[in-house]
Amino acid sequence: MKRVPCGSAGRRELGTTMVEVLVSIIIVVLGLLGLAGLQSRAAVSEMEAFQRAQAIVLAQDMADRINANRKAADTVAYVTAAPLGTGNAVTDCSALNGPARDLCEWNNALLGAAESAGGLQVGAMIGARGCVTDLGTTLPRQYLVSVVWQGLIPTKEPGATACGQGDYGDDKTRRAITTNVSIGCLQNDPATGLCIGP
Repeated sequence: MKRVPCGSAGRRELGTTMVEVLVSIIIVVLGLLGLAGLQSRAAVSEMEAFQRAQAIVLAQDMADRINANRKAADTVAYVTAAPLGTGNAVTDCSALNGPARDLCEWNNALLGAAESAGGLQVGAMIGARGCVTDLGTTLPRQYLVSVVWQGLIPTKEPGATACGQGDYGDDKTRRAITTNVSIGCLQNDPATGLCIGP
């Protein structure tokens, strides 16, 4: 029978050393920190996407209201002098008609009046504002419907609209969705051939 000498090589293979355990713990901790950072970024991205989806719905809502009331859209009845939404109060629109009612209801929607929690309106984006701008005085009429809100992280300033510009401090957190609405010409002046109304 051969005897195995008691040497240092035999002792090294018996288990892990304290240094190996510490290195393993550091690797696991760094991985978990990276995972926590990824989770936090995912939550911010999810909120940004949710706000953008709501803004698209609100912009399309006003575009549909303008298209549904083409006679009033032939005038500047839908143009907003100041942004609607944040900074204004929720109002009762039941006594209003036409463009005034459309703008009143859109203001309430921008404020999130359709959904509340604890007495606060929570159904819209952070700092939601909306503007309707007349893009030209000749027919066919064109409007720019803009919905802006405050994003969670700074990005590039939106250049498509001036709606809400300066209302969010640094405009790099301002987000914007715009859509153009054209009121087609369905009636021409027989003498000139120019459009005289929708």
